[in-house]
Amino acid sequence: MPDPDLRARALALLSRREHTRFELARKLAAHADSPDALDDLLDSLTEEGLLSDARAAEAVLRVRSGRHGLLRIRQELRQRGVPEDVAAETLDAARAEELASARQVWARKFTHLPVNAEERARQGRYLQNRGFSPAVIQQVLRSRD
Repeated sequence: MPDPDLRARALALLSRREHTRFELARKLAAHADSPDALDDLLDSLTEEGLLSDARAAEAVLRVRSGRHGLLRIRQELRQRGVPEDVAAETLDAARAEELASARQVWARKFTHLPVNAEERARQGRYLQNRGFSPAVIQQVLRSRD
């Protein structure tokens, strides 16, 4: 049986936001009696449906997709310890909306399409820094429609 105090800590963290298994393990490691006890707790939470890497990935996507591109979101998912196959599946579902998201991000910052190379480079860097792919950036900068 997992430590009740450790379980209470885990539930308190999960009640605030979705966490990946990696994040929760990192946060609880200092409070666990042993690595095996922590693994048992994480397995128990996963079996009960309280801990899910897929749900955590979807939550990150939902929060970040309005301001960031898929490249940046993928990087954040890696940092949070989302398995690569789960991250790929989550991002594939959002790929169809990346162009619309990039256009919205562009429109909040700029009022007109670039008229020279310098302006095009500046607008492109802006979108690139937010994690949009070069192909999406080209489409946004070609036309606003």
